[in-house]
Amino acid sequence: MTFDIANKTILVTGANRGIGKTLVTSLIEQGAAKVYAAVRNLDSATALVETYGDKIVPIQINLGDVDSITAAAQIASDVQMVVNNAGAFQGTTPLAEDAIASLQLEMDINVYGLIRMAQAFAPTLKANGGGAFVQLNSVVSIKTFANFATYSASKAASYAMTQALRELLSEQGTRVLSIHPGPIATDMSSAAGLGDIAESPTIVADGIIAALKTGEFHVFPDTMAQQIGGAYQSFATNVVEVTMTEE
Repeated sequence: MTFDIANKTILVTGANRGIGKTLVTSLIEQGAAKVYAAVRNLDSATALVETYGDKIVPIQINLGDVDSITAAAQIASDVQMVVNNAGAFQGTTPLAEDAIASLQLEMDINVYGLIRMAQAFAPTLKANGGGAFVQLNSVVSIKTFANFATYSASKAASYAMTQALRELLSEQGTRVLSIHPGPIATDMSSAAGLGDIAESPTIVADGIIAALKTGEFHVFPDTMAQQIGGAYQSFATNVVEVTMTEE
């Protein structure tokens, strides 16, 4: 299945900064009709509205608050594509005193938040012709980095859920993409100490838009991601992307 963003209505979580803000800009500039800029604080989307006018509709979503997600799904009843970009990063090792607390927060936002988004918006996407659901995972969903192992664990879990969503939502004609960036120039990369090797968020947006056109499931947009993705590709193609019977 492929998906063309031209004249489509799209929702992006975490739209006020980093990859999310860049993606909103790219979607509008490449032909999307309207983008719901999903943020926790509506005022944080003001700059996008000032630039793009009524093509941007700020909408409140907190991935840790199921009521906000349910309410947003009712408001954005015309949405044809959802990009779940927002996430939480604590950067904790398994031996740190706060490891369990960090993992609990990251699981709540990065995994349970994904589940909440899928449950709320899958019926809307189905009603609007299938569309697409895009999940921002990470290369750390495949390769754990010890200094932020709890984040890696949460992204590994969100990747597992994304694989399940690919199979389940295909039945209603919804394309699912799993995006696996490496270090991207965002606040999160700076917090992880990866600012010196981080690449532009634009390459993530470009990778998503290209994959929607070609029908790919995995997207490895940057240099580090492509290195890891290249080694992983055979497993991805021959195991992850193959439907197996549970016998």
